[in-house]
Amino acid sequence: MEKMIVLFIIIPLVGFMISLVVPSRKENVISFVSVSTISLQLIAAIGFSFFWLWNHHHLIDLKEFSVYKATDYDFYIQFYFDRITLVFLLIGVLLTLLITVYSRYYMHRESGYKRFFNVILFFYLGYNIVVFAGNLETLFIGWEILGISSFLLIAFYRDRYLPVKNAVKVFSIYRIGDVGLILAMWLSHHLWLTNISFSRLNDYSLVHEQLSHHTLIGVVISLCVLVSATAKSAQLPFSSWLPRAMEGPTPSSAIFYGSLSVHMGVFILMRTFHFWEHQLSIRFLIGFVGAATSVVATLTARVQSSVKSQIAYASIAQIGLIFIEVAAGWEVFALIHVAGNAFLRTYQLLVSPSVVSYKIREQFYNFVPRSKTIEDSFPKRIENTLYLMSLKEWSLDSLMYQFLWNPLKRFGNKLNFLHFKTVFLIVIPVYVVGIVLLANRSALDPLLVNYLPGIFALIGLVLVMKAFTERTSVRLSWLLVILNHFWIALAISFNEHFDVVHILLYLSGVVLSGTIGFLGIYRLKNQEGKLDMNRFQGHVYEHPKIALVFLLACLGLAGFPITPTFLGEDLIFSHIHENQFFLALFVALSFIMDGLALIRIYARVFLGPHSKTYHQVAKRSS
Repeated sequence: MEKMIVLFIIIPLVGFMISLVVPSRKENVISFVSVSTISLQLIAAIGFSFFWLWNHHHLIDLKEFSVYKATDYDFYIQFYFDRITLVFLLIGVLLTLLITVYSRYYMHRESGYKRFFNVILFFYLGYNIVVFAGNLETLFIGWEILGISSFLLIAFYRDRYLPVKNAVKVFSIYRIGDVGLILAMWLSHHLWLTNISFSRLNDYSLVHEQLSHHTLIGVVISLCVLVSATAKSAQLPFSSWLPRAMEGPTPSSAIFYGSLSVHMGVFILMRTFHFWEHQLSIRFLIGFVGAATSVVATLTARVQSSVKSQIAYASIAQIGLIFIEVAAGWEVFALIHVAGNAFLRTYQLLVSPSVVSYKIREQFYNFVPRSKTIEDSFPKRIENTLYLMSLKEWSLDSLMYQFLWNPLKRFGNKLNFLHFKTVFLIVIPVYVVGIVLLANRSALDPLLVNYLPGIFALIGLVLVMKAFTERTSVRLSWLLVILNHFWIALAISFNEHFDVVHILLYLSGVVLSGTIGFLGIYRLKNQEGKLDMNRFQGHVYEHPKIALVFLLACLGLAGFPITPTFLGEDLIFSHIHENQFFLALFVALSFIMDGLALIRIYARVFLGPHSKTYHQVAKRSS
C-alpha cells in the first residue's frame, strides 16, 4: 500500500501529458481531462489517508530509484509521508479541484484555454512533488516546476505589457530563493557526506551530533532555507512581488498566490524544523521576520485601492503569523492556520470580481462613515507617516531595485566591451589556456590551483551578467549564457573526482539546448529581420511553434529538472569543497543569472505587445 505514494505523482503527470495532445478547440475535452485527473487524485488521497490513519499513521519513507549514481554521489528520488504531507495533500487536491471546475466556465472562449489548463496540471504535478519529497533534491525538482508555472500563468495575457513585466519580476524573486535552496543542498551534502533525507532529520541524536561539531555550517544551512522560504512566501524583504503576481487570471491567482504556492515557504520550514529547532538564533529570526511582515503587510493592505492587492497583503500578513507559529514549534496550530488561510483566500479571490460591484452599490445606498481606527489614537505626524509609507508599500520595490537589480544593470552596462569580436579574440582563447592549465595542473603551484577555480567561476559569472543586461544582440546574450556553463565546468574540473564523464553529462545538455536555441533565433531572424531586446516584441503570435521550441531550449539550458544540465549542476555542487565558499557562491549566482537571462530573452523576443503596428496592442497600464 505504501507504493501508492508514487500514484500521487503519476496521476497528475499522466493528466498533464494527455492534456498536451488534446486539440485547442475542444474545450470540453480539455476541461474533462483536468477535472477527471484531479478527481481521481482526490479519491486516491482520501482512500490513502484513511488507510494511513487506520494503520497508526506511521512515517513512510520510500526511496524509489536513483537518477544518477557516481563516486560519492547518488541523486535519488525519495518520497516521504507524515501528517504535514497529509494536510498539504488534502488542501492541494481540494482547492485544485475547486479551481479547475470554476475555470471551466470562467475561462470559456479564452484564446489560451488549453494553455491555462496545461499549466494548472503542470503546477499541480510540481506541488505534489514538493509535498511528497523525501530529500532536498527531490523537493528542488517540484520547486523549479512551481517557479516556471508561476511565470507562465502570470504572463497568461501575453499581449499586455504589465503581465509579462511582472512575470519576469516574480520569476527573478523565485530565483533568489533558488540560491538559498541550492546552497543548502551543497552544505548539507558536506555536513552529512550524502544526500540527507527528511526522515533522518527526525533523529535528534544524529542531528545534534553533527551540529555540535559544525555549528557554523548548521547556521548557514538554516539561513539559506529561510531565504528560500521568505522568497517563496513573500515575506520581508520580498513581499512586494505577490500583488504583482495578480496580473494573471483570477483562478490562477487563487490557486497560486492565495492558497498553494504562497504557502510553500511555510512547508519547507516545517519540513526542516527538526534541523533548526535547537538553533535559538534562527528561531528568533524566523519569528522576527514573520512579525515584521505581518505589521507591514497589514498596514499596506488597509490602504490598497485594488481588491486583489488587499487580499494579497492580507494573505502575506497571515503567513507572517504562521512563520511565528512555526518558529514557536506549534506545528498543529500552524497546519490549521495554513488550511484556514488557504481556503479563505481562495474564496475571496474567486468572488473578488463581484465584490467590487457589490461595494459600489453599497456605498450608494447604505453609506456608513469610516469608524474610528487604532491609527486615529496615534499622533497625527506618525499616523500620516504610516499612511504614506503604506501607500508606497514601504518602498520595498524601490529598495530591491536600488540595492539589487540596478547595481547588476550598472555592472553589466560597464561590460559593453564584450561583443562577438571580443568573445572570439579574448574569451575563447583564454578558455583554451584554462584547458591547458587543467591538463598540466600537477605541474602547477598548489596555491595557484586553489585559486584558479574561483577565478574561472568569476569569469563565467561576469559573462552571464553581461548576458542578463544585453539589450541589442539576442545571439550574443544566448552565446554568453552557453559560455558561462563551459567556464563553470572548467572551474569545477580542478577539483578531484569531477571526471570527463561528469563533464560530458553536464555539457551535453548545454550543447543540445544551446544549439536548438540558436537554430530558433536564426530562423526567427530570417523571417522577421532585426531582433533586439530593447522592448517586448511579441513574436509568439505569428511564430508559436518557434516560441515553444525556444522555451524548451531555455529550460534545458537553465538546468530545468530532470535534464542533463540539471544533473550536471547537482554533480558540480557535490564536488565543491566546504571551504570553497566563494566558488560555491559564484557558481550559484551564475546558475541563477542563467535562468534570469534566459527568461528575459524569451520574454523580450516572444511575449508582450507585438512590435508590428497592424496587431492590436493593449494599453501599457491595462
